[in-house]
Amino acid sequence: MYEKEKDLIDAFRRGQMSRRNMIRGLGALGVSAATAGVLVNMVSTQAMAADFDWKKHAGTGVKLLLNKHPYTDAMIANLENFKALTGMEVSYDVFPEDVYFDKVTAALSSRSSEYDAFMTGAYMTWTYGPAGWIPDLNEWIQDDSKTSPTYNWDDMLEGVRKSCAWNGQPGGELGSDDAKQWCIPWGYEQNNLAYNADMLKQIGAKVPTNMSELMEVAAKATKDIDGAYGIGVRGSRSWATIHPGFLSAYANFGEKDLNLAGDGKLSAAMNTASSKAFHADWVKMIQDSGAADWSSHTWYQVGTDLGAGKSAMIFDADILGYFMNGGDNAMAGKLAYAPFAANPAASAPTPNIWIWSLSMSNFSQKKDAAWYFMQWASGPEHGLFGATKMDFVNPVRESVWADSGFRKRLDESYPGYVAMHDVSAPGASIKFTAQPLFFDLTTEWASSLQKMVAKELPVDEGLDQLAASVDRQLKDAGLG
Repeated sequence: MYEKEKDLIDAFRRGQMSRRNMIRGLGALGVSAATAGVLVNMVSTQAMAADFDWKKHAGTGVKLLLNKHPYTDAMIANLENFKALTGMEVSYDVFPEDVYFDKVTAALSSRSSEYDAFMTGAYMTWTYGPAGWIPDLNEWIQDDSKTSPTYNWDDMLEGVRKSCAWNGQPGGELGSDDAKQWCIPWGYEQNNLAYNADMLKQIGAKVPTNMSELMEVAAKATKDIDGAYGIGVRGSRSWATIHPGFLSAYANFGEKDLNLAGDGKLSAAMNTASSKAFHADWVKMIQDSGAADWSSHTWYQVGTDLGAGKSAMIFDADILGYFMNGGDNAMAGKLAYAPFAANPAASAPTPNIWIWSLSMSNFSQKKDAAWYFMQWASGPEHGLFGATKMDFVNPVRESVWADSGFRKRLDESYPGYVAMHDVSAPGASIKFTAQPLFFDLTTEWASSLQKMVAKELPVDEGLDQLAASVDRQLKDAGLG
């Protein structure tokens, strides 16, 4: 590389030049935008090596267990840089999500040393951590001899970072001072609105800003648009039905899943009068404006219906709407995004979040080497590569969200996405109560919703029955 090109890239890395001006400067020197990205990545890798002994585990191999996902694709696309930086070898197995978590559970519960690190959701660590299957990563994060000075742990979005840490006490606050860092945030999902801009224009509707407006616009779209329904939300009998749009709206009204008493005992909180009122609205919205086969809808069906023009809006993961606005989807280029605070009295959205994270197996024989991979994969340099060169949304680092090139890319092709994220990020965190019965209780909650929507149970009676069952299960487990 010539000195002029290197000087421009070094100025960018020091914060003395914006990414846009750097690209322009390199362009004036005859460097294409694609080549500029490669050069920045190479120089960043060289700079990282100067600050820290990245070669400490050269010759060591680590094995990863990965879910098939765009985050995985971005990592694989950049893996040669990690190998050049560290001299390490990396192998991996990739499985589709419908079998992935079973693979993780099987590996950890059998105490297998085959995998050194793996992808996980933060919720899963509420089981893995207390079981002794994963270590507290603070041991590595806080060790200057094992963590590069450029890692900048505090650059992680605060609500996301804290949501990956728990002290292991049922009901314990996420991110508390005594919390253990069971996993490292990698990429995350807020839950907001993605909508078909043409459809809303067709019916003369404004983008809804609260629950009552959402119900009204969804009903109008269902009535006035042939072949489409108003609002896509998940409905299958799974914990995954509760955590996206439903809990984001529920929490925005100040509602909780569980109560924590002064003696540390947990009890159901979903059968209060205000919770029943919210459930009644949610159930009515689905009955009036949801998919006819709502009870079978997972992430996949919610997204593909929006992408195919079968729904006018979804209240689900923002990245789901992102992916439906591209590829060969019929509605590609026609979707837009908006923050959503269900409660009209709320000052801002408070989305519940899903966090794809990286964790380490407690049975790995190469923990320090595994940490080298984890800190690189969750570091700012790789985060920026994934966000600007691949579909690595949503990144978990403030520095990546501040990058003008990344923001411009989103603004140009995903109208409203950046503003949606910026408005919602301060209130984005996991809203559930951390406890080991999470999956059982939320799956039963989803089952109760199905019965309410099908009119098999009145909302009030259904929530009273659900709360009684939750309380029994908590007491049987010694938690209530």
